[in-house]
Amino acid sequence: MSTPTFSILLGGNITVTDRLRAVTKGSRVIAADSGIRHASALGLIPEIWVGDFDSSDDALKAAYPKIERRAYPASKAATDGEIAIAEAISRGAERLILVGALGGERSDHVLQHYLSALSLAEDNFEVMLTSGEEEAFPLCNDAGMELDLPKGSLFSVLGFTVLEGLTVRNARYPLKNFKLTFGSSRTISNIAEGMISVTLSKGRAMLLARPYDMSGA
Repeated sequence: MSTPTFSILLGGNITVTDRLRAVTKGSRVIAADSGIRHASALGLIPEIWVGDFDSSDDALKAAYPKIERRAYPASKAATDGEIAIAEAISRGAERLILVGALGGERSDHVLQHYLSALSLAEDNFEVMLTSGEEEAFPLCNDAGMELDLPKGSLFSVLGFTVLEGLTVRNARYPLKNFKLTFGSSRTISNIAEGMISVTLSKGRAMLLARPYDMSGA
């Protein structure tokens, strides 16, 4: 990977897929608390394990005795994930893959991951959130991206603000220079025709893709 890339192993659930294995292969790895349980399934070895360890039992801790562990108090002012991201940035990360950011029991953590990703994108970091089955990418002012998706798979654009100049290409429901009002569901459940292109002139949004979901085909 030419861009310094870190996979951050978070506590949410994942499904190990070919796309998830491919995107994390060759990256440096930091685990946040119970997120280290994903390391073995993905064939990854974290270089450091951080958090307050309130969700890591003794068996999990015993499984990784040689990995550097940095403990924080439970009363800390940041989540374990935020601490892991900050650690990656301090080590030179320019691209961040947040593994386990989209699944699990804590919807507040999932929403915070979206907000953190948008903030990081505004600071010019490349960010991907993934559960294996779903992938999400932040889009901010004057942003654009292409994403290779299987023909017939679902994707959505979630507006966190009013969106201006939204253009979606190579989809069943294309848009050109579209203004999306805040709260509108107009851009939910689009269908990819293959490699899609999404550009945005103004606003904050998340592109959420489901590459294995062909229910809309």
